[in-house]
Amino acid sequence: MANGQQKAQQNLNAFQTWVATQSDDDFRQIVYRGQLNRGEIAKAIGCGKSALNQNPSIREALHGLEEQLRCKGVMPRLTGAAKANEGKPKEYDVTANRKSMDSRRLAIVEAENLELKAKVRELESHLKRFGELSETLSEMGFMPR
Repeated sequence: MANGQQKAQQNLNAFQTWVATQSDDDFRQIVYRGQLNRGEIAKAIGCGKSALNQNPSIREALHGLEEQLRCKGVMPRLTGAAKANEGKPKEYDVTANRKSMDSRRLAIVEAENLELKAKVRELESHLKRFGELSETLSEMGFMPR
């Protein structure tokens, strides 16, 4: 059984081997939101996504790879705002959960509203048909009791 340092070195070797076997087109296919998709890389080298962030040598190699790809034009360049926030943790949005719940509720209410509108149209057509029937019967002298 490998200890933590040996596992970290194995993961780094797997990452370096993977990088050596990829072409620029392969990298283009896994670009997501201005960086390489960490999940796809983790699957390809056979480790967890956490290893990409927690292993300092993989993290540095990945950062260097992304910079190389940006210089080659394979990946988009970083904007000024992205450079300013690089390495900083994302701010926690306390309203995100509420927004997601509201959007789910809104979708449910909109679907129910469409169903009810269709039902109203159907009932109005029935009412019109039976109204005409009632009017015809009253004209003929057959009044329902």
